Amino acid sequence: MVAKGDFTVTVRKKEVVAAALPLQEHWLPQSNFDLLLPAVDVGVFFCYKKPAAAADNVNKSFGFGSMVDVLKKAMAEALVYYYALAGEVVYNNVGEPELLCNNRGVDFIEAYANVELKDLNLYNPDDTIEGKLVPKKKNGVLSVQATELKCGGIVVACTFDHRIADAYSTDMFLVSWAEIAQSKPISVVPSFRRSMLNPRRPLCIDHEFDNMYVPISSLPPPPPPPHNNPQEANCNKLVSRIYYIKSEQLNELQLLATTGSNRRKTKLESVSAFLWKMVARSANDGMMISKMGIVVDGRTRLSISSNKGDHNNNNFNKSISCMAMGSYFGNVLSIPFGGQNVKELVEKPLSWVATQVHDFLENAVTKDHFLGLIDWVEAHRPDPALAKIYCTPSSDGPAFVVSSGRRFPVSKVDFGWGKPAFGSYHFPWGGDAGYVMPMPSPAGNGDWVIYMHLSEKQLDLIETQASNVFKPMTFDYLISGI
Repeated sequence: MVAKGDFTVTVRKKEVVAAALPLQEHWLPQSNFDLLLPAVDVGVFFCYKKPAAAADNVNKSFGFGSMVDVLKKAMAEALVYYYALAGEVVYNNVGEPELLCNNRGVDFIEAYANVELKDLNLYNPDDTIEGKLVPKKKNGVLSVQATELKCGGIVVACTFDHRIADAYSTDMFLVSWAEIAQSKPISVVPSFRRSMLNPRRPLCIDHEFDNMYVPISSLPPPPPPPHNNPQEANCNKLVSRIYYIKSEQLNELQLLATTGSNRRKTKLESVSAFLWKMVARSANDGMMISKMGIVVDGRTRLSISSNKGDHNNNNFNKSISCMAMGSYFGNVLSIPFGGQNVKELVEKPLSWVATQVHDFLENAVTKDHFLGLIDWVEAHRPDPALAKIYCTPSSDGPAFVVSSGRRFPVSKVDFGWGKPAFGSYHFPWGGDAGYVMPMPSPAGNGDWVIYMHLSEKQLDLIETQASNVFKPMTFDYLISGI
């Protein structure tokens, strides 16, 4: 029997976990990439089965209390490296957010839920995860909740301020936290060198970014809600669901997306194109254009050396740059998007749609693109800006963004009592467009877990017309993959 949110969560204890060592209070400026993010929080959660007794140490017990002690002790040590997460966001005299690294600490909640892991409805996180197992962040940059389940399992969930960390940074912290919990040295020491993302002097402004981003002061006022048609409002309401895709279906989509093309499409391009076709079918009469964006991480792009000269010296500089950007903590994101005619998206083959995806991505996966975006933000400061697709009104036509979580390290977030049975981001991001995030299955078998935050109408259509591809997440699926 699947629980449908009709379980209760009882908070047992709240405390603040600060860094284990004292920190010198200081200010950390936001990079120009950070300034493109609205004040939204990102959730991530991991579900663990009841730990088995340790065969090598009969005295080693993993009851809920001991697991929480491990989490809190490791958190305090991790915050010494990730001190930004123990700070708080404040606004300077021109209205821009900055990070005060004052070691206020992380809010840590201990709770109990009268539900077993096998009965948790992972397919509908709005019903069972939102506001119950993933904490609402009230203070600081990061909040954590550890919830004991009736079966002896545990859910560990975090809520981050997106202005401070993108998914790459969050993943880096989660792995370090787990490594410290197991008394291992951390594999990556985070870097907060904002100077690596300084604008060029003089600025080199590319007005193509005017098509991708918009100063908030230029946005029109939001349209009034459709009070006269509550049914339409309900259909356009964005809700969250979690699905899985079998590796065989991924391969088949990739084959279809590549058919007739002289370039092999990636799995991300193929799945994104397939979703774009589905979402386009949800367009109401009169809607001509559907838009889709894909989040691009700029770390590897900014690591590419553009200097000419001595080959050996160039390789050395490139190696240093790669290491620095690979450990950079913060936001390094761009959201290019494309708009296509709804009729063409629906009627043309998947390979054509995948080519459109590849084409709008092509110019955004370069070093010049990210350097140009840094300069564009600098030219508009202190006026904050947003990605245009984030604030695309639903009345303009269906729109959504895909953010790849394929490097989501679900199997590495092991605090000592075993790998997660399941893990996922949870991000009802508050934008007008939908949001989709594919992640690897915890089974490690090539399947994908896909978090979708789309309208009810779009999800109903996907479940009706693509039920062979996107299957609702169930505990039975997780068991079968273990």
